[in-house]
Amino acid sequence: MFADLPHPHGPRPVLWDSTVTQRVGRMLDGDVKVAWFYGQPDTSTFRYRVANVVEALNSDPASPVGAGWFSDDDIPSVLPVVPQLDAIVLVRHRYGGHVRRLAATAARAGVPLLFDSDDLVFDTSYADMMMDSLGRDATVSLDWDVWYAYMGRLGATLRLCEGAFTTNQTLRAALGRHLPIEDVHVVPNVLNRVQQEFSRTVLEAKEGSGYRRSGPVVIGYFSGTPSHVRDFTVAAPALARLLARDADVAIRIAGFLDDVGPLEEFRDRIEFVPFMHYVDLQRSIAEVEVNIAPLQHNGFNICKSDLKFFEAAVVGTWTVASHTPSLDAAITDGVTGRLARDHEWDFALAEAVDLARDSERYAATMSAAAEHAHRTWAWDSVAEPVRAALTAQLAKGSVTSPLTGS
Repeated sequence: MFADLPHPHGPRPVLWDSTVTQRVGRMLDGDVKVAWFYGQPDTSTFRYRVANVVEALNSDPASPVGAGWFSDDDIPSVLPVVPQLDAIVLVRHRYGGHVRRLAATAARAGVPLLFDSDDLVFDTSYADMMMDSLGRDATVSLDWDVWYAYMGRLGATLRLCEGAFTTNQTLRAALGRHLPIEDVHVVPNVLNRVQQEFSRTVLEAKEGSGYRRSGPVVIGYFSGTPSHVRDFTVAAPALARLLARDADVAIRIAGFLDDVGPLEEFRDRIEFVPFMHYVDLQRSIAEVEVNIAPLQHNGFNICKSDLKFFEAAVVGTWTVASHTPSLDAAITDGVTGRLARDHEWDFALAEAVDLARDSERYAATMSAAAEHAHRTWAWDSVAEPVRAALTAQLAKGSVTSPLTGS
């Protein structure tokens, strides 16, 4: 494990610590005024698809876009300024009374609605796949009610929109079955400013020490959300075999996983760490030598983005990941990380442990990979694809919303 890394200083940043009035004012300062709406702020989709985007746009002095984010509860307060807007982005926002009023107000004012989704969760025809991916009991009626309601309400919001943003080409194609494909735009996930600045601090500490490490090689699984619990089973058997033959390897599991399956007999070599603030998470990832991102191969997971790779790369940590289109595009296999099919995890993990024990080679490999990641997923890099997508959509002119009434 890499030890003696710096801790974040001061209070942890909060992504939603401003008033509606402040956010409206900043948005209306722009030549092009765009509002992002999300149900309630959280540390997952809201952070990547809303807060990071708004921050990047508003921090660029040359940007014509004034951006603001708002929750479902904010909609009544924002309705009076809707006629002044140029576009509204509804990010995984479930249809309901507030959205209905917002859409009706936008339609009367000729303001286009755009959808944003970072997962394949907007079409109920994928509900079976979702249930299987999450390992839900198909005989439990309540689970079907939950997922059909969730996906159906997102689909209802999508039907109000004339364009969409999403994270990768796979999801773009899925959204293209509901919208003209030319109106679906890829806006990648990126870091935010605080996350990147602290990651740079941690990376420089590792580089300054020559990637000095001590103790066992630690392999980290940072699950993020409960939806990834079943994905761990892809790598778990290979991890168990690795622990059985190598006593100098340990595991760190962060997030929402307690059932470790074949690793149960090695529980004393597993460190469980709770869900944590995203800046603290960067330090936790930096401490381990190997980050893993296993995914079941199904239609839901092949739409996943590359964030599990770049969050590790920017702090100089090697990643072994399952193949998905986004991860295949992000990782130069064997150079910046390793891509593994289900039967390749034994080799990939053994290779990663060997790399970790060769400090000189690990340092050269990860410093180069980290610099590439800091350039590619820089916090302010998202502003340009958003501006390009908005330019393309606004040049079309607004169509009449299918929604009528209020």
